[in-house]
Amino acid sequence: MAYDFKALKEKMKGAEEWLKKEYMTLRTGIASPSVLDGIFVESYGSRMPINQVANIGVEDIRVIRITPWDKSLAKEIEKAITGANLGVSVSMDDKGVRVFFPELTSDRRTILIKTAKAKLEDVRLNVRKMRDDVWTDIQAKEKEGGMGEDDKFRYKTEMQKLIDDANKNLEVLFEKKEKEINS
Repeated sequence: MAYDFKALKEKMKGAEEWLKKEYMTLRTGIASPSVLDGIFVESYGSRMPINQVANIGVEDIRVIRITPWDKSLAKEIEKAITGANLGVSVSMDDKGVRVFFPELTSDRRTILIKTAKAKLEDVRLNVRKMRDDVWTDIQAKEKEGGMGEDDKFRYKTEMQKLIDDANKNLEVLFEKKEKEINS
């Protein structure tokens, strides 16, 4: 009987996606429209994400340009971004709203790297828990007589290879983010 690692692979993929999403929220001083993803604007009596009421584009390395489809929403967009406390400067002009990202200080870089490491450790902890759950399941199947001892250890080796690959991918994501923070 072959052990099915499909559920483990899906969970590890989900953990990797979570880390990517978390890293997108870490502001590195480089203009990134994803920073605005969690911000909602009061528009015609309902709250909507900024990207549903305006075009968002990167003007240069430290500036995002937001061009509302309805010019009357520019003030609301400015208010929403300012209220979100992102640590950015916001200004309005005749075309819409500009968001300025300040240069990072060395202290802020250190804090961001520590935060990125903490998020990496959270995911690693989650991956270790996944590994433990699968190992417990494999041992239970062996006790039930569903597989032999040789199969059990072969599956353990196969599982460990999957875990090692996932950890390598997570480490690559961290190194990429660390490089981005330090640049």
